[in-house]
Amino acid sequence: MDTFFEPRPQPALAVAGAARLYPVGRIFCIGRNYAAHAAEMGNEVDRERPFFFTKSSHHLAASGALLPYPQGTEDLHHEVELVVALGSELRDAGPEDAAAAVFGYGVGLDLTRRDLQARAKDRRHPWDAAKDVEGSAVIGSLTRAEDAGSLEGASIRLEVNGEVRQDGALADMIWSVPELLAYLSTLYTLAPGDLVMTGTPSGVGPLAPGDVAVGTVDGLSTVQVTVSG
Repeated sequence: MDTFFEPRPQPALAVAGAARLYPVGRIFCIGRNYAAHAAEMGNEVDRERPFFFTKSSHHLAASGALLPYPQGTEDLHHEVELVVALGSELRDAGPEDAAAAVFGYGVGLDLTRRDLQARAKDRRHPWDAAKDVEGSAVIGSLTRAEDAGSLEGASIRLEVNGEVRQDGALADMIWSVPELLAYLSTLYTLAPGDLVMTGTPSGVGPLAPGDVAVGTVDGLSTVQVTVSG
C-alpha cells in the first residue's frame, strides 16, 4: 500500500509464556458494572442492559509505561479493571458461545480525566475527551483462558504508592463476562483482537505526577504505570 506517511504501528499486547503478540483491534469499556462504584459516582445501575463506551486501540499502553500526565485536566483518576481478550468471532451469540470465544484475560487501568467527564455529564455530552485519551488504556500481559482457569472467586485490587485504593471481587460485577460479550455481539460483530474492559470497583481516585499505580487480579499478570510530570 502506497501511503503519504508511515502508518501507525499495530497495537499489541504480550501474552504470558508466548513469544507471539496479541494484536489489538477495538477496545470496549463497560461502565457502572459494580454497584458500589456507580453509587460513589452518584449514578444508578442500568440492570436492563450494560452501559459502555470505547477507546482507540492506539491509546493502549503496556504495563511498566512511564505516562506523561495528560494535558487538559487537573483531575486524572485510576480505575482498575478485568480485561477480556477475544479469540474468535461473535455475532448475536448467547452467553455460552460467548464464553467459549475468550482468548484470555488481563488487568487494565482505565485512566480518566474526571473533571472533563463531570463537565460532559452536566452538559449531556459524550465522554470521549475524558476517556479516549493517549495512554488511557494501560493493560498488562494477557493470560490465556485455559491457563487462567475460573476467575469467579478472584479479587481485584489497585495500589498507589503501596497504599490500597481499590479492593473488590470479580463476583461483584453486575454483568458477567459471558453476558457482556453476548450483549456486545448483538450490536457488533466481535472479532479476535477485540478487548473488553469490564468495569471498576469502588475506590477510584486521583493520580498525581510521581505516583506509581499497580493493579492486580488473582492469577493474572500485574499491571503497573508511573505518572510523570
